[in-house]
Amino acid sequence: MSTSEPLVVVENVQKHYGDFQALTDVDLSVSKGEVVVILGPSGSGKSTLCRTINRLETITSGSIRIDGAELPAEGKGLANLRAEVGMVFQSFNLFAHLTILENVTLGPIKVRGITKARAEEEAMALLTRVGVEKQASKLPAQLSGGQQQRVAIARALAMHPKVMLFDEPTSALDPEMINEVLDVMVGLAKEGMTMIVVTHEMGFARKAADRVVFMADGRIVEQAAPEEFFTNPRSDRAKDFLSKLITN
Repeated sequence: MSTSEPLVVVENVQKHYGDFQALTDVDLSVSKGEVVVILGPSGSGKSTLCRTINRLETITSGSIRIDGAELPAEGKGLANLRAEVGMVFQSFNLFAHLTILENVTLGPIKVRGITKARAEEEAMALLTRVGVEKQASKLPAQLSGGQQQRVAIARALAMHPKVMLFDEPTSALDPEMINEVLDVMVGLAKEGMTMIVVTHEMGFARKAADRVVFMADGRIVEQAAPEEFFTNPRSDRAKDFLSKLITN
């Protein structure tokens, strides 16, 4: 699936909140078309790492490059680079006062500068792809959580991102809605979208990931192919983490 050319390169990244070190010496390289799932206990730095990749969190030191370009600190350069990086959050972050269609077309019109007609045509195709095209004229509050999260994925895809970041995209959903979101994500993975996914969904990690990255205490402890990680974890931290999942 993936090619050897790295699309996302995180090098020696440190992140401090005052005296607390949230990320320590993090190195991660993600190839084009690769699906990387980040696992780890709560407070391990997974979400922080995910949010540094489009600079929602600034890093204390180190470097992050997307497709060869270093992440700028701020300004227009950062806005342009952010447009290349789609982000789907735990909470759906849709604009409550805009219709579903308007939510999806806003970025392409404002940031990419494409015409309203073309943005709407592309948005409807994306809403159809994620199975919510019938909801296009509704407001977010009229949709279920699972539908809203699928809209959030469509909205991110509308920007034609080079990489998609998912920060626990199903953790705020009712159990029966989780699979409808994961199914969309599995479809994206099969189509070759580069994805970095922070999740607790082990089934998704087994089915869709090319690689599992396991974090603890702000560090990457180990990484391996899913089957290898789940059947033969190398570190005590990973063994402990997996044993707790299996017993729950």
